[in-house]
Amino acid sequence: MQKNFEPDSRCVAEVAPSPNVSERTCAPDILLLHYTGMLTAESALKWLCNPESKVSSHYFVDEDGKVTQLVPESVRGQHAGVSSWEGTTDINSRSIGIEIVNPGHEHGYRDFPEEQIEAVIHLCFDIVARHNIRPARVLAHSDVAPTRKQDPGEKFPWEPLYEAGVGHWIAPVSIGDGALLKPGDTGPAVMAMQAALKEYGYGVGTNGEFDELTTAVVTAFQRHFRPAQVDGIADHSTLRTLERLLTSRPV
Repeated sequence: MQKNFEPDSRCVAEVAPSPNVSERTCAPDILLLHYTGMLTAESALKWLCNPESKVSSHYFVDEDGKVTQLVPESVRGQHAGVSSWEGTTDINSRSIGIEIVNPGHEHGYRDFPEEQIEAVIHLCFDIVARHNIRPARVLAHSDVAPTRKQDPGEKFPWEPLYEAGVGHWIAPVSIGDGALLKPGDTGPAVMAMQAALKEYGYGVGTNGEFDELTTAVVTAFQRHFRPAQVDGIADHSTLRTLERLLTSRPV
């Protein structure tokens, strides 16, 4: 059982040690955001601290803005699962995970309260400043595990984080009529889209086939960067938003 430890962030109100940790293989350079996806905050926190669950995160942010630290940043939390970003697959070793209380898509997904988002912003700013995490590596769980995860979902307000100096964001291109690329399509245009998504960091191949994996990745991209319409179809808005993100990505 992990013993009590001193919190890493000044934002922390309480420490609740989780036993579900292991040693890192590298320094953290990704900040990964989740929602809890359970009916109550109490049940989610209990699960993250239960040795039988084998899951944990470094931080837990309640709807009232209270921040609890479960795992020291110096060790590896168990929050990402099977995942990848920019060709790396052991996301747990190189990330700091934040669980944000929200019942999620399966239990009545709802807007995140202002108090909670304010706390998330302060916590994220503190983490990225101390670890020098690049803006384009502040990610959603769905970004690194698009076939398995939806969190923190399309209701999560990424723009206020960006305005506070956390993460990479641009205003999405307005949605117009018609789809340019859709599941089942093949050819050079699909391959070019896959290459752009891969360049940004998503774990997708460049086979020129708009297959199930590509659909999942496009959907994850929309949840994060074009949340007004999440359908897995690469319309003009999705493709132009992706293009602008690539050209505006900080060095």
